[in-house]
Amino acid sequence: QVQVVESGGGLVQAGGSLRLSCAASGFTFSRSAMAWFRQAPGKEREFVAAIKWSGDSTNYADSVKGRFTISRDNAKNTVYLQMNYLKPEDTAVYYCAVGGKTFTVATMTTPRLWNYWGQGTQVTISS
Repeated sequence: QVQVVESGGGLVQAGGSLRLSCAASGFTFSRSAMAWFRQAPGKEREFVAAIKWSGDSTNYADSVKGRFTISRDNAKNTVYLQMNYLKPEDTAVYYCAVGGKTFTVATMTTPRLWNYWGQGTQVTISS
């Protein structure tokens, strides 16, 4: 049974930082690409960042490039999203997604292509 659980969301002021965590189980984490997506009220779910199973390839949305960093610890079955210089427009529910070993993180930015999802964690940035 696949389980994907996000944590670390909260309310911070603009310019601040947060680190999201995604703990996963029920599949071979070390052979799975992982990603973060987000969805703001009234908007479609959008790609934020992805990381290859090996950790040696990442991809970011232009809107977060240079501010967010995705990383993973295969020994802990956990993927992280370090978010710095947060802006009010980063406010959204952030979701962790599970992909396959063959995923090319540079192109797999469409939500429907990812296999499993967590329930999400709310991130709110005040101005």
